[in-house]
Amino acid sequence: MTTDTPARLIHTYTLPTTAAGPYALTAGPDGNIWCTLVHAGRIARLTPHGQIDEFPLDSSDCGPTLITTGPDGALWFTRNRDHRIGRITTDGQARSYALPGSDPGPFGITPGPDGALWFTTLHTATVGRITRDGKITEYPLPSSDSYPSFVTTATDGALWCTLNQADALARITVTGEVSLYPLPTVGAAPVGLAAAPDGALWFAEIGSGRIGRLDPRGVEFAEYPLPDAQCRPHAVAVAPDGSCWFTEWATGRIGRVTTDGRITEIPLPDPACEPHGLAFGPDGTLYVAQESGDITRWDVTAATNC
Repeated sequence: MTTDTPARLIHTYTLPTTAAGPYALTAGPDGNIWCTLVHAGRIARLTPHGQIDEFPLDSSDCGPTLITTGPDGALWFTRNRDHRIGRITTDGQARSYALPGSDPGPFGITPGPDGALWFTTLHTATVGRITRDGKITEYPLPSSDSYPSFVTTATDGALWCTLNQADALARITVTGEVSLYPLPTVGAAPVGLAAAPDGALWFAEIGSGRIGRLDPRGVEFAEYPLPDAQCRPHAVAVAPDGSCWFTEWATGRIGRVTTDGRITEIPLPDPACEPHGLAFGPDGTLYVAQESGDITRWDVTAATNC
């Protein structure tokens, strides 16, 4: 069921750098929201009071993509275009580590259960591990063209990632053992992925216009078709109540789906804003990165309580 249950727009923040391309967000250890600016080669910091600081990286064309808070209190991110893993401290000091090979295409990144950072490579189909001092280990996935995308650590102590071109999820232990879980829908092309506190995994099927949920305990999939099959859902974030929020990249909306399949959609102020990443702040408000140049902040308590 689709409703127009409200989410209230709190503010729209426009990035200082024009056409910077806000792409992915994470809540930092300093209480701020951190964002990759994929077109400008910068990392942005947004305070709860609306101050935005941008930190240029050593290459304006490095393509900073996904970002996460590391176990060392710094922010770690993938540099998709120059094939490096980046690290930036909360005061803006950045460095990076080169990956092996000529064109790995790092994309997803997450803190692992072992104190390291784990990442995916789109073009070489590996899941990698990088320690705080930059030591890199990579584990190949069964299919060389599976296009592993987002990666997360689940409550079972393993890493999970979406395999965009294999229509599957993969589970990787910290010792590199891989198990595949094919999705029910052919052409689902999963991208966004997030772990819920109850052990489930939520994911976005950008190819089929669905949001999926996997309960690993029973290896049971649920798929929830969105009203517009061409909306291109991209990223997902799990709310404190266990529901899943997601972006609809092609139609300029965000949405929410509950564990029993109730769907809510909210139009963003600009339907052509190309929303990608989203993340909850420490106060429970939802931030959305819009590639057109803005970050919007939402009060979603009304939807959460429905």
